[in-house]
Amino acid sequence: MREPDFQAEIAALRKENGALKAQSLLLENFVAMLRAPMKDDMLCASLQQTLSLSLELTGAEKGSIFLLDGNGAVTDSILTRDASGEEKTALVGQVMDKGLAGWVLKHRIYGIVDDADNDSRWLSMENQPYQVGSALAVPIKRGGAFFGLLTLLHSGKQHFNQTIAESMMVTADQIALVLENIKLYVELAEAKTSAELYSSILARELEKGRKIQRDFLPRNLPRLPNMEIAAFFSPALQVSGDFYDAFILPGGHVCLVIGDVSDKGAAAAFYMALIRSCIRIFVVQCCERALAALGESVSECGAPIVRRSILKALDITSDYLAQEHGAEGMFATVFFGVLDPKGGALSYINAGHLPVYVLGGKTGLMELSATGPALGLHGAAPYEARELRIHSGSLVFGYTDGVTEALSPDGEMFGKERLKRMLEGTGYPSPDALIHRVHNSLLFFMDGASQSDDIAMLAVYWESRGGASAP
Repeated sequence: MREPDFQAEIAALRKENGALKAQSLLLENFVAMLRAPMKDDMLCASLQQTLSLSLELTGAEKGSIFLLDGNGAVTDSILTRDASGEEKTALVGQVMDKGLAGWVLKHRIYGIVDDADNDSRWLSMENQPYQVGSALAVPIKRGGAFFGLLTLLHSGKQHFNQTIAESMMVTADQIALVLENIKLYVELAEAKTSAELYSSILARELEKGRKIQRDFLPRNLPRLPNMEIAAFFSPALQVSGDFYDAFILPGGHVCLVIGDVSDKGAAAAFYMALIRSCIRIFVVQCCERALAALGESVSECGAPIVRRSILKALDITSDYLAQEHGAEGMFATVFFGVLDPKGGALSYINAGHLPVYVLGGKTGLMELSATGPALGLHGAAPYEARELRIHSGSLVFGYTDGVTEALSPDGEMFGKERLKRMLEGTGYPSPDALIHRVHNSLLFFMDGASQSDDIAMLAVYWESRGGASAP
């Protein structure tokens, strides 16, 4: 890989990691807010932390988050820590219809001021000790709802650029998601005196929870010439924590993740998103550090580095969850595999999850069973990373227990053996075809019975570039 390409890939990964750090911070705080009686104080603290992280990620010197009502008037403000209480109080009730803030509110896109002295959108305040050179304002919105503004300042000119702005848009989207759901929980608390209204809002909460859960799953799966990846997710009536993920590591290895959080409800859905973000952040960081320590290029990220990286990433994730969230009694089962698209080597850890199956090729049906305990358990045994080389034309299939625990009208479970017989049967031309067959079989088996648990499936087809079986 050429040096410019290598530098560009590392820059892109750092940008993504920055966004994921902001997302993880918000998700962690929101999980705590869902369990706390005083959500307003925790919301302010969470937004203050997010603002500090935004300054750290962008190099900005000052910043603010303004929360707005439907008319664009300030209802609350989160400012950098050296702002006075009088300054915050004076802002409440002001309508943000002028300057850069007014421009962003009108156009609903981010605005960059490269030179505050020569941009008519920037309104200089009298008697201000801090001289603004450049500024960035990002809308905090979701759908048609406008929640506020994230504003960052720097004394130098041309400090902010499109890359920084796009990274902060991701952060603003996560803030909007939290604010939308805090608003919903406030509505729920106020509606408890009316059973009919409470029931209506509860239905909306469940629907939004399911939508949030789907939004945290990847919208676009990796696409490679000799690999095809398909996924399926069907939420049950109650929000829970099933998830899947697929993304590309430095050097081109493809990460495959499917998992299930132990709890149910909105907290489980956000706990799931926190785990997904942690795995992404830590495995990329571990790969980068391993490569830097060895002085190797991204293209030389071989199987030993991959195995060490996924072991380290899951160890860090599990320890973090046990220390920070162990008291909540939540844990997650996860299958985490890394497939080399060039040679078909699959390194994996199965952290207490259901067996993942490899079918086709010369091996028939192969089970990739647990190699360690679930994530987030105190004093758990160490994980073991294993490796196999799959054959050209093989399919890798992972699922959650909503598949095997699906119930017929008579209360019979679909079961692991019925699934295995299906996988051992007729060949499947694609991962989509495999998932479609399993889903249709579940529908036929359930025969109109309600779905009691989320169903998630991830299937991957791989063939060698020459079409021959892998050695």
